[in-house]
Amino acid sequence: MNRPAHLDLLLQPRPPSALQELRDERFERYGVRLVVKRDDLVHPELPGNKWRKLAPNLRAAVGGGFPALVTFGGAYSNHLRATAAAGRLLGLATVGIVRGDELAGRPLNDSLGRCAADGMRLHFVSRAEYRRKSDPEVLARLLAQAGAGAAYPVPEGGSNALALQGCAELGRELHGAGDVVAVACGTGGTLAGLAAGLAPGQRALGVPVLAGGFLTEEIRSLQRAAFGGPAGEWSLAEGFHHGGYARVPAELEAFAADFEARHGIPVERIYVAKLLWALTDLTASGAFPRGTTLTAVITGHP
Repeated sequence: MNRPAHLDLLLQPRPPSALQELRDERFERYGVRLVVKRDDLVHPELPGNKWRKLAPNLRAAVGGGFPALVTFGGAYSNHLRATAAAGRLLGLATVGIVRGDELAGRPLNDSLGRCAADGMRLHFVSRAEYRRKSDPEVLARLLAQAGAGAAYPVPEGGSNALALQGCAELGRELHGAGDVVAVACGTGGTLAGLAAGLAPGQRALGVPVLAGGFLTEEIRSLQRAAFGGPAGEWSLAEGFHHGGYARVPAELEAFAADFEARHGIPVERIYVAKLLWALTDLTASGAFPRGTTLTAVITGHP
C-alpha cells in the first residue's frame, strides 16, 4: 500500500493538552484542588485516549503495509468510531467486528451509523463467540469470516503494548501536575500506560465504567506485555459504573449537565461523567487528604 501523503500531518506530534484548574466548592471545602487535563482537545477527530492509543498502532499498520485495520467493540463503542475516523483520514480500509449478531438486521444506532459513514465495514458476531475472541482459533475464524485475515488487528478498546506506550506519554506530560491522576477505564489500557508514565510519588486512579471487577488482572497483564512487569502506582475505584457500560441514569445525566453549567466544559456521558461523579463522591467521603491536587483526565468529548 502507498503511504498516504497526509499521514505525517495526521500523526505529527501534538503539543501537550492543556491543564485547567476548576474552582468547585464540592472539592474546595475538603481542601482538595481539582485540575482537569483537557485531553479531549488533543485531536479533533481522535480525542483523548483514542488518539493516545491509536496513533502508535496506525503508524505500525501503515509502516507495515497492511491493507486495512480490523478491531472489535460493542454497539456504542467510542473505539470503533475513532478507528473508523482514523481510517477515513488515512485512506485506510477498516473493519469492525461488533458484539451482538442480533444487531445485524436492525437499523444502525448513531454510533455504528457514524462508523459506517466513515467507511467501516461492520461484521456482527454472536455474543458467545465474541467473548471467546482471545482464543487464537476463535480469533482466526472471526477474522476470516469478516474478510480481515490480512488486516492489522487492534484489540477491543485499542489496548495493547503499543497503545500503552502512547498512554505513558500522557503520564509524562503530567509530571508535577497532580498528586492523584484519575481516568475513566474501559479495557484498562489508558490507566496501565498512564501509571507507567507518572513520576515517583504520583498515583493513578482508575474509575471502571463497566461492572464485573475484571480490570485488575487485565491491567497487570497489559503492563507485563508493554513494560515487562508492574509499572507505576495505581488503584481502582469500583462501584461507579451506574448500571454498566452505556448506562446513563437520570441522576448521572443531571450531574453531568450541572457540571457543564458550572464550568463550561462539555462532559461525555459514558466515561467522563462517571469519572467526575466518582471523584466528587470520593472527595466527600474523605478519600483524598487535605492539600491533595486531584487531576482528572478528560478523555473524550460528547
